[in-house]
Amino acid sequence: MVETKKIMWMFKKDLLVLWRHPPRLISILLFPIIMITLFGYGMGGTLENIPVVVVEQSHGQVTDATLNAIKGMSLYDVKDIITDPDKGKEMVQNGQVKAAIILPSNYDDMSSTQPKSVVVDVDSSDQMASSAVVPATQALFNQISNKMGVQKLEGMNLTPSSAIQVQSNQVAAAPQGINFQNVMDSINLQINKMYGDVKYIDFLVPAVIGMTVLFGCMFGMGDALAGERERGELARLFMTPTSIATVVGGKIISKLSIEIVRALILIAAAIVLFGIVIKGSMILTLLVLILGALCFVGFGVMISARVSTQEDYMQMVMPITMPMMFVSGVFYPIETMPWIFQKLAYIFPLTYVNDALRAVMLKGVGIGAIWVDIAVLLGFTALFFALGVTKFNRDI
Repeated sequence: MVETKKIMWMFKKDLLVLWRHPPRLISILLFPIIMITLFGYGMGGTLENIPVVVVEQSHGQVTDATLNAIKGMSLYDVKDIITDPDKGKEMVQNGQVKAAIILPSNYDDMSSTQPKSVVVDVDSSDQMASSAVVPATQALFNQISNKMGVQKLEGMNLTPSSAIQVQSNQVAAAPQGINFQNVMDSINLQINKMYGDVKYIDFLVPAVIGMTVLFGCMFGMGDALAGERERGELARLFMTPTSIATVVGGKIISKLSIEIVRALILIAAAIVLFGIVIKGSMILTLLVLILGALCFVGFGVMISARVSTQEDYMQMVMPITMPMMFVSGVFYPIETMPWIFQKLAYIFPLTYVNDALRAVMLKGVGIGAIWVDIAVLLGFTALFFALGVTKFNRDI
């Protein structure tokens, strides 16, 4: 027989327990809001505001009109307008922009019938951004080329229909030996993919490795510290002459070993199954993974330092790790996010792990190109461990 009063008593008891554990209550209330916001504005958004630089080597109405057209597209975020093509290429290589649109020195010369060569240097290691930039830029310059061709014909007192007649042999010869094909094809667009053709799986694998290390370390530390505290294992351990530093150090070594082995298995599987090629140093790749794992372990130590149960730990970690996964560029570039999420991305360690791994694995860069990522991760690691060890409560 169902005892209604006892059922209600159990119900009230569970609500009271929830009320007495603020981390659980806050997580339950905020987590759904955070997730629907990230899905709606992050993964559901359109790719826009991709940083680009324009190199103008001439001045005139055509250049001004082209610049206005580029600035008028929401896809582009023009960071600078410069005159040195080498500097534009360097900005792409340094990760300052995703593409450099280089206008030639004869771009405003409307008297020449020869096509003008416009070069676009694209950071193809960001597969999502490059796949949006290339077709949009091709469409833009096709449109500009057609307008320039019509203007040239009008300057010759001709019309596009007369060009069609000449090309279809309806007229014996082109007036004055004009090559109408060159007139109408006013722009020759050249796309330089600086890191070759990068598939989406190539773009995805480095970040998935970083995300795997994140979840492995964060959730693993919940059982290693908060879980053992809840089961009374830590209390029995601290009855022996064992320091907090010894306990934390042992947990760090064990988690690092497990996660590095897991990451190596994931890399091997990606190479065998999908033909992934690591263009950079494997040693540097492992260094980034070890540093990332150490940082995430430190974060887990910091959170578990003050909680009494594994459930409290999980409820505090979930609202942090899930948003970190979405806004740190694992599946989509950070540029897909609204500006507030783009700013938020740079306070999460996973952003710097992803950036460093992609730079090494896809671009083949050395440690000099990712020193900022390494420095930030070292700073996060030191902060997390300092807070975790100093605030660790062995008596909870």
